Amino acid sequence: MRAPPNLPPWLARVLAGVVLTQAALFLARPVTSYRALALGADPRAVGLITAAFALVPLVVALPLGRATDRWRPGFLLAGGIALASVACALLGLAGTLPGLALASAVLGLGHLALTLAGQSLIARQSADALHDRDFGLYAAAASLGQLVGPALAGLVLTSAGDGSLEDATTVGFLVAAGLVALALPTSWRADLRGRTARPGRGAARALRAGQLISARGVPAGIFASLAILATVDVLTAYLPVLGEQRGIGPGVVGALLSLRAATSILSRVLIPWMVRLLGRVRLLAVSAAGSALLTAALPISSRTPVLAVLLAAAGFFLGIGQPLTMSMVVQAVPDDARGTALAIRLTGNRFGQVATPAAAGLVAGAGGVSAPFWLLGGLLGLAALAVVRR
Repeated sequence: MRAPPNLPPWLARVLAGVVLTQAALFLARPVTSYRALALGADPRAVGLITAAFALVPLVVALPLGRATDRWRPGFLLAGGIALASVACALLGLAGTLPGLALASAVLGLGHLALTLAGQSLIARQSADALHDRDFGLYAAAASLGQLVGPALAGLVLTSAGDGSLEDATTVGFLVAAGLVALALPTSWRADLRGRTARPGRGAARALRAGQLISARGVPAGIFASLAILATVDVLTAYLPVLGEQRGIGPGVVGALLSLRAATSILSRVLIPWMVRLLGRVRLLAVSAAGSALLTAALPISSRTPVLAVLLAAAGFFLGIGQPLTMSMVVQAVPDDARGTALAIRLTGNRFGQVATPAAAGLVAGAGGVSAPFWLLGGLLGLAALAVVRR
């Protein structure tokens, strides 16, 4: 990912922190699935543990969003990084499935805080004309972290050799905690330089959540964001399960997940060009429809080359949606309510991260490991329809 030459220092620091924290998160998430399997979990339990990641953030996202509209989000960024590091260490100490779910919930809270703070910084300090570019760079940085994280997970688990899977996952969680800790310096002074001064309290307080949600384009943007993020989440959790059933080792699964992230980086860097070519709404609808078809096709073959092609193409389409929905949502509301609007969007994301993995676990228990991928395909298809009909 090559940043534009006029990239401001505050944005460069935010992007560096995103790479480190996303690498840690996407190391910890598949390792959590393997830890659950080592503790005797079935596919249904894996889905419930994955859902726990989003449970607490579902409740607190809106208050945190209002806080970023009233005070500096840099403090929230530092707090989220610190909490995520502690959560990774707690995951390494978890010896039961309920303990694993609880630590996963703490990780989700830390991730929510640092994600909301980073997005609010861009919404407040970037010019409207640069939102597609800067949110695209933010999302590309996240994809770079998502590329590194699964590869590290596969390396750690494969290098364990004859050791137990539980011990290998402990090492993975400690590596994740260290990566998050490295991101803490990037939060310093992140919001002290930018074009926008500290926002006033009037507009953010006056507008209710219902008023923000009813703004044109916001419901479709929230639903599309929900569907795309839930798909990435469930893919990360269930590709290891699919690999275990079909004799694909953790190292190969990690490489496949990294390939998905790599093509997402490419699409996110190309977003400004694609928006000029197709328009934001049409591009979002095409990306959701393409993702739907490719995700539903993943269980068709157990051959690694076929899975690689499908995941590479799916990653390209999945990478487009998140930055476009950020731009759609923040530009549909007043400046002083953008943090709250992003929080509403993240609340929708977390709802999807709770409901979709839980539903995936239920359908996996009833219809096998292929069923969650078909569920994701249907959800993405509905998102494409919602965008078209917005």
